[in-house]
Amino acid sequence: MIVSVSRRTDIPALYTDWVFHRLAAGEVQVPNPMNPAQVRCVSLRPDDVDGFVFWSKYPAPMLDRLEDLGDIPFYFQYSLNPYGADIEPGIPSLERRIETLLRLSDRIGPDRVTWRYDPILLNSTWTPARHEEQFGAMATALAGAARSCVFSFVDRYRKNSKALTRLGIQAWDEPGMDDMARRLSEAARATGLRLETCAEPLDLSTYGIGHAACVDASRFGRFRSGPDRNQRPACGCSPSVDIGMYDTCTLGCVYCYANAGREAALRAFRAHDPEADRLSRPRIPADDSTPPI
Repeated sequence: MIVSVSRRTDIPALYTDWVFHRLAAGEVQVPNPMNPAQVRCVSLRPDDVDGFVFWSKYPAPMLDRLEDLGDIPFYFQYSLNPYGADIEPGIPSLERRIETLLRLSDRIGPDRVTWRYDPILLNSTWTPARHEEQFGAMATALAGAARSCVFSFVDRYRKNSKALTRLGIQAWDEPGMDDMARRLSEAARATGLRLETCAEPLDLSTYGIGHAACVDASRFGRFRSGPDRNQRPACGCSPSVDIGMYDTCTLGCVYCYANAGREAALRAFRAHDPEADRLSRPRIPADDSTPPI
């Protein structure tokens, strides 16, 4: 079993103490996101876990505790975008996040860090030319710290539609996606970075860009057992079990598909108990509780 930590929220940035409590306990309770009354007990014991895939925009709180993961293999999917506080209001500066990726790579090696330039937005500010410039600068700063970069184009969901409209975020058409991929490929080639797409059906192989398996059983020494049927049709991921919960990420990214709103996530964070058996089980909150970053 591969454990995903987590597509639904940023556990490394916000809930580090909780996940290590759960590792010590050897199990976690995970409510079904479609029916919270259904709760699954997921084993986190080393004999039952092939590996962890950590997803984060700022995993700095985990860096000094990586040895507590023991012998279970793991790698990070690290989302690192150049957007400002109008789009990603809850995360530190780009400089701090680049520095954190470099530190993480130094600790665990570049083969276990995948940089995610994801999602690629399009509006009057974030034009293809600006993405090309910013991506190139970031690729240079991260040269050697990650072997690959995964990217995707922004998708509109019910939970993010109003925010995207407010910022004038446009849908990409196929010629636009092809042009953007060409621009990124040129910048990546200059720094030796391998490019892959996340759940994008477009064939970009002419630019040396493949399709990613962000959760990849082969990285844990397992044969891939077919696609994860819980993901989008173009997703190349191996099946995994996600232990996160929606509406718990306080980072407030406007393109997020996992939150109904940042205020709901802040309430969940303030009520969170790091010793609970599930991410959402509350205690009496302190009125001034704030996210750690």
